[in-house]
Amino acid sequence: MTTPPLPGPPKTVWPCLAYRDAPGAIRFLTDIGFEQTCAYTDADDPSIVEHAELRWPEGGGVMLGTAQRPERVMEHHPAGVGSVYVATDEPDAVYERCRRAGATVVRELREEEYGSRGFTITDPEGVIWSFGTYRGE
Repeated sequence: MTTPPLPGPPKTVWPCLAYRDAPGAIRFLTDIGFEQTCAYTDADDPSIVEHAELRWPEGGGVMLGTAQRPERVMEHHPAGVGSVYVATDEPDAVYERCRRAGATVVRELREEEYGSRGFTITDPEGVIWSFGTYRGE
C-alpha cells in the first residue's frame, strides 16, 4: 500500500511500539485521532500484525506490530512499554476523544509553566501517551 507523503519536511522519527493485541491498539489509536495508513497481518493468523503505520493528522506517526514474534525484531521489544509525546493544536478535543475511547488519564489536561497545554494517558496495554501544544524549540 502506497500512501502520499505528509506535507512539509520529511517525518524522520517514527516511534515503534509492540502490543499483545495489535489490532486492538490500532482501533484505540484510530479512535483518538490517528489515521491508519497500512497494516500487514500474518497470512495464517490475521490477529498478528506484522507491521502497521498510523499517522497523526498534524504530522508524524507511529509504527506498531504484535509483540513476541521470534522471527522479528519485536521479540526484543516487550509489549506495553514506551512513552510517546504528540504535538497538537487541539489538546482539549484530543483529551475528550481519549476519554471516550477509555484511556486512563494519568495527568489531567492543564496549562504548563513553559506555555504548553496538555495531558497524559495510558493506552489499554500501558504505553504512556502525552499530548500537548509544545512543539519543541
